[in-house]
Amino acid sequence: MISIIKRFWQIISKPSVHYSLGFLTLGGFVAGIIFWGGFNTALEVTNTEEFCIGCHEMENTVYQELKTTIHYTNRSGVRATCPDCHVPHNWTSKVARKIQASKEVYGKIFGTISTPEKFESKRLELASHEWARFKANDSLECRNCHSEESMDFTRQSVRASEQHEKFLVTGEKTCIDCHKGIAHKLPDLSLLKEGH
Repeated sequence: MISIIKRFWQIISKPSVHYSLGFLTLGGFVAGIIFWGGFNTALEVTNTEEFCIGCHEMENTVYQELKTTIHYTNRSGVRATCPDCHVPHNWTSKVARKIQASKEVYGKIFGTISTPEKFESKRLELASHEWARFKANDSLECRNCHSEESMDFTRQSVRASEQHEKFLVTGEKTCIDCHKGIAHKLPDLSLLKEGH
C-alpha cells in the first residue's frame, strides 16, 4: 500500500515541462471552481427582474403592463417577476433558455424593438414564440406556482371550474391555451388569421 502511495506521489510531483502534474491538477480544480462560481453568479444576476427591465424596451412596455395585473399586485402578496414566467426553474432548461435568449441580446444591440412602434410591430411574433414555448413545456412556469392538485374548484367561478376540470385536469389543454394575455397586453390576433 505504501509503495502505491509513493508511486502516486512521484507521478503527481514529477514536473511536466514547467509544473508538476499535482500543481496542474490542483490549479485546474481551483480554476474550475472559480469559473463555475462566476458562471452561476452571472446566471443568477441575469435571472432577476432588475436585469430584465434594465433595458428601456422592456421597462417601458411589458413591465408597465405587468404592473396592472394580478401577477404583480394581489390580495395574497405573492408576486411573479419576469424570470418566474420566462425562465425555466430547473438548471439545464434554464441554461438552454439563456442560450436561446442570446438572440434577444442581438435584438437589443441592433435596435429591433428599440421604439414603442418597433415593439408593437414585433409583439405578435414575440408573443407567439413565448406561447409556443409554454405549449411545448405544458405551461411549466405557470405550474411552478399553480397546480391543479392545489386548486379548489369549488372556490372558482362555475365557468372557470368547468373549464379547468374539462381541459386542464384531463390534459387536453394547458394553461397558455386559455390564459394568453394574463400578464401582458395581447397582440393584434387578427394578424394570425391574415398569416403574418
